[in-house]
Amino acid sequence: MSDSKIIHELQDMRYLEWSRIRKSSGTAGSYLKAYEERAGKKVYYKLSCYDSINGITGHESVNEIIVDRLLSILGVEHLAYQLIHALVHIDGKEYDTYICASNDFKKKGDSKIALDDYYDLCKEPGEDILNFCKRHGWMKYIYEMLVVDYLILNRDRHGANIEIIKSKGSRNIHPAPLFDHGISLIYSCKTDSEAKAFKPLDDKPVQCYVGSRSAFDNLSLIPKSKLPRFKKLAKEDKKAIFEGLEGIMSKAFIDKIWEMIWKRWQVYESLQDNR
Repeated sequence: MSDSKIIHELQDMRYLEWSRIRKSSGTAGSYLKAYEERAGKKVYYKLSCYDSINGITGHESVNEIIVDRLLSILGVEHLAYQLIHALVHIDGKEYDTYICASNDFKKKGDSKIALDDYYDLCKEPGEDILNFCKRHGWMKYIYEMLVVDYLILNRDRHGANIEIIKSKGSRNIHPAPLFDHGISLIYSCKTDSEAKAFKPLDDKPVQCYVGSRSAFDNLSLIPKSKLPRFKKLAKEDKKAIFEGLEGIMSKAFIDKIWEMIWKRWQVYESLQDNR
């Protein structure tokens, strides 16, 4: 992958073979994934929501770049993404679209396992998932994740969207950098009118393996003394977060997503001050 976050020039990527990942929500459509080897390293690709009748209708790949940039500003460790203007081939048809790409976060020789599988294998009798994570010394990571998922209203933090890495040649076991934020923000909106009508502070049902169905209520799992102190978000950061996305995403979407991020950030700051 190059250093550029967005490649606007159309790339011929019809050679990629896409596998289907059903939506976790059970609604219509699939998220297609692919990978290739480059210079001995794996590069993973993700497509926005696709179905064989309507084609590519979502903007989840763009969400990954938005969240990537947001977390860089806040100083949160995360998987970096790149957005690529690509010609892809799916089910006998060609599509001119944007896909996101990321490098494998594992080092050579490392192994990984989903948190839900690791918990099932290694939990002590009667131990819940939060105490399991606490026993392993992962609470700083978990608290940061809960705040991030509130800020972006991540609907899809299931047990396989948190991965545990075992480093080669050591006993070090640690969570992978935060990843997979496509099903967040206003991902469910398909039109400008839907985006404009979206209420940015609505607490919609979420999947959260270590918490509840409420992203806001999950903040109460964090003791006040442990609330993460991120780098401060400023109104001026809107430009950096959305740079280069004009023409890829409409102004209505950009403005609503920023409104959502900014208002949720203000709520979180008030919690830090009052709890």
